[in-house]
Amino acid sequence: MEKYQIVKKKPLKPDITMMDIYAPLVAKKAKAGQFIIFRVNADGERVPLTIAGTDKEKGTVSIIFQKVGASTMALDELNEGECLHDFVGPLGVPTDIAAMGKKVAVVGGGAGCAIAYPIAKALHESGAEVDLIAGFRNKDLIILEDEMKAACTNLHMCTDIGDYGFHGFGLDMLKKLVSEGKKFDHVVAIGPLMMMKFICVYTKEAGIPTTISMNPIMVDGTGMCGCCRVTVGGETKFACVDGPDFDGHLVDFDECIARNNTYKEFENKKKEEHICRLRGKTNA
Repeated sequence: MEKYQIVKKKPLKPDITMMDIYAPLVAKKAKAGQFIIFRVNADGERVPLTIAGTDKEKGTVSIIFQKVGASTMALDELNEGECLHDFVGPLGVPTDIAAMGKKVAVVGGGAGCAIAYPIAKALHESGAEVDLIAGFRNKDLIILEDEMKAACTNLHMCTDIGDYGFHGFGLDMLKKLVSEGKKFDHVVAIGPLMMMKFICVYTKEAGIPTTISMNPIMVDGTGMCGCCRVTVGGETKFACVDGPDFDGHLVDFDECIARNNTYKEFENKKKEEHICRLRGKTNA
């Protein structure tokens, strides 16, 4: 089998895809919370993706991605048997599973559930009691429900509009569980920055230690470029080498949100150019 070959490709939703990539050296060392950086081709940009799972015997690494830009759209155009140009990892510091105690709430929001899932699984396998709270806008956007159910003690499905499971946000379910007497040693929150921000506001008031996973703009993944810097406790940290996990009560979320919006216009333009090329049109 060729290096970085796509062994399996599975659409989860129209805009979300799971792939198993043959990368035995990465699979051998990867742990929950770490990520890889891929390039589709020699001219492609370097894109970080959290490792969703590994099969050490088969030498494969699972990734889940949402088609939000030109690079993830180009990745989705590849099929089983084709190869990626680069697949570097595992990068980042693994999630400190042992430090989270015996009762943990893991809150995933939307595509962030793809990152929450392996962390919940690792906690569950370590013997912790895990309440996994998975929030989606509606029923049609739900992914990995069966996998998440097997990776925790209690799975709480939530939808913003209430067409499946609990009617409300993941934060609402977390508050409900706490109000009903659940005592958590730790909370892990993974999803949109605004979601993580408000969960951290709540858990700080409630006195529950909270870990969040950051996914800022990233280029080299080794701490040299500085693009992924975040302010944590008043100090500059780099998500690629110091994270991606951080103490959510110390993260400057407002700064992160502002920085992540810096390249939105550029990203949207590149995505449109890619779509135009696919359709054989020019983007004049």
